[in-house]
Amino acid sequence: MQGEMETPHAVAPWDAHNQRLVAQVHPSDWQNPAPSGRYNLVVIGGGTAGLVTAAGAAGLGAKVALVEKHLLGGDCLNYGCVPSKALIRASRAAADVARAGEFGVRVPAGVEIDFPTVMERMRELRANISPHDSARRLTELGVDVFLGSASFAGRDAIRVDDQVLRFKKAVIATGARAGAPTIAGLADAGYLTNETVFSLTKLPRRLAVIGSGPIGCELSQAFARFGSTVDLLEVAPRILGREDADASEIVAQALREDGVRIHLGVQIERAAHDGESKTLEIRGPQGEKHLEVDEILVGVGRIPNVEGLSLEAAGVKYDHREGVHVDDRLRTTNPRILAAGDICSRYKFTHAADAMARIVIQNALFKGRAKTSSLTIPWCTYTDPEVAHVGLYPHDAEQQGIQIDTFQVPLSQVDRAVIDGQAQGFLKVHVRRGTDRIVGATVVAAHAGDIISELSLAMTAGIGLKQIARTIHPYPTQAEVIKKAADAYSRTRLTPLVQAVFRRWLTWTR
Repeated sequence: MQGEMETPHAVAPWDAHNQRLVAQVHPSDWQNPAPSGRYNLVVIGGGTAGLVTAAGAAGLGAKVALVEKHLLGGDCLNYGCVPSKALIRASRAAADVARAGEFGVRVPAGVEIDFPTVMERMRELRANISPHDSARRLTELGVDVFLGSASFAGRDAIRVDDQVLRFKKAVIATGARAGAPTIAGLADAGYLTNETVFSLTKLPRRLAVIGSGPIGCELSQAFARFGSTVDLLEVAPRILGREDADASEIVAQALREDGVRIHLGVQIERAAHDGESKTLEIRGPQGEKHLEVDEILVGVGRIPNVEGLSLEAAGVKYDHREGVHVDDRLRTTNPRILAAGDICSRYKFTHAADAMARIVIQNALFKGRAKTSSLTIPWCTYTDPEVAHVGLYPHDAEQQGIQIDTFQVPLSQVDRAVIDGQAQGFLKVHVRRGTDRIVGATVVAAHAGDIISELSLAMTAGIGLKQIARTIHPYPTQAEVIKKAADAYSRTRLTPLVQAVFRRWLTWTR
């Protein structure tokens, strides 16, 4: 994706793993090709949306160019999904060791976490995965790859440094970058974001995390498990404010058990740098507090990368908060230009960007009529336990005038969750009242991100709880919680009248 980094290969530390990463996603010896006439499709941005669009269109025989200013792979590979989940996996290993005694496993005292090795493992894995998003692989797929700054030179042309690419259709997929709150002194004090936290080589002894969305909660828990003293600061009355309130409370309790100190309803008045320490002045329900830390991590949202693209020259409307304006078919105000991914969507997930890229290919190359409103998009926050959701929340249904019934199953009723020592969680399935049609679901479980896929498939395919109840689920698994919810629905069909008729029939057939 295009963003604000000055040098595209400024990746720290400059060790063998990061050198291998950059050699794949922004090779220093790369020579841009000569523009090849008018392209069927020019894609600006080499994150997930751009890569899927370019590779998919080239695979269909289109003449495609892709332009990337920084690192191919975008946030997902370089600053998001890949490095964060590598850290989360290491932190879960640490948590498993800490809990080993519950399972009768005696671990010697004095077990230590080697944070530099944790981070090196992350860099190695990221470098191992990077060939999938590499410039050379895209070239082998038939894409002309241009590494450089792109801006529109008109309604059907894009300038890349001193070259001009003509296009029949273009796609803006420049993504988004980390935002920062307006706090006096924060910039001078210095802070980390998801774009810099993975460059750490030394564990911060004291870490303040601003924002309790997915990034804030995931990394708060991970760093606490590594041994940092973590203070999580949130202006709202609860963490994960977008999610089900019961799910939020379970995750909050899990974070506290891992040592995270959660401060809710707080305002950060000022930040300052004092020698090797940083200070935050916060005000909340408990009064004013002076917080001294070693590092500050900001996770308060994303800003679309619209700067420097000369969108006005292309007749593309946008704003700095919402990004590029698109319709349900991902078309911009210029009929030649579409957009996909974080630059235009409120669903800032890798899998959502992938799905939108596939819509763009249909609509750009084949005059398709595919719509984003037809997508069923699940998401997951990878805390422990995880929180996954798909479809409507109850308040969404109420706003849309949809009456629902909710079937809830606690994981304490699922044998495998009890056996695994992971019974703190639940499944809530929301169905349209009087039917078995699923309109939304929330899962809180150790592997909620895996479990939610069955419900996403059911919603996409129009399969209701009745059919799920007929489906054999292997025992014992945590995914059996879905079968239990379906069985709960089936029991509602046994009304007193049905039961009376059934009893009379049994009597008659004796």
